Amino acid sequence: MNLWHLHPGVRTGKDLPFGDRAADWLRNGMGSWVFVFTAIVLMALWARFRGPGGHDPYPYILLNLFLSMLASLQGAIILISQKRADQIASEDAHHTLQNTELLKQLLEQNTQLTKQVHRLVCGELEGQQRHTSSERSWHTRMPIG
Repeated sequence: MNLWHLHPGVRTGKDLPFGDRAADWLRNGMGSWVFVFTAIVLMALWARFRGPGGHDPYPYILLNLFLSMLASLQGAIILISQKRADQIASEDAHHTLQNTELLKQLLEQNTQLTKQVHRLVCGELEGQQRHTSSERSWHTRMPIG
């Protein structure tokens, strides 16, 4: 099951023009095993009931005509659905790029804050070391007694 329609970067439903919605519908319908098995059953029924003595006797010229018309449309239908799939991938990639740019900015801000914290901590440690060393030197200079 495809979950691309749940992706925040991919337009779906009313956000799409009619042609794109139709391409999604065709892709989901014709690109399924249900469609394949239904077509096989319908062709078998056609051959059974339109066979010898029927309206379309063997070699099923009318059936061949309809299948040829279907094949001529399938190329266009496949191109349309592939175009839509490419558009979905493009929108997903654009969304990922936007998120990547935002993450880069956040990482840069995080790096700057880390450097500031480092400078503050090092500055405080230096101050404590100076204070500690000056106390030691004061205590060693102080006369006992």
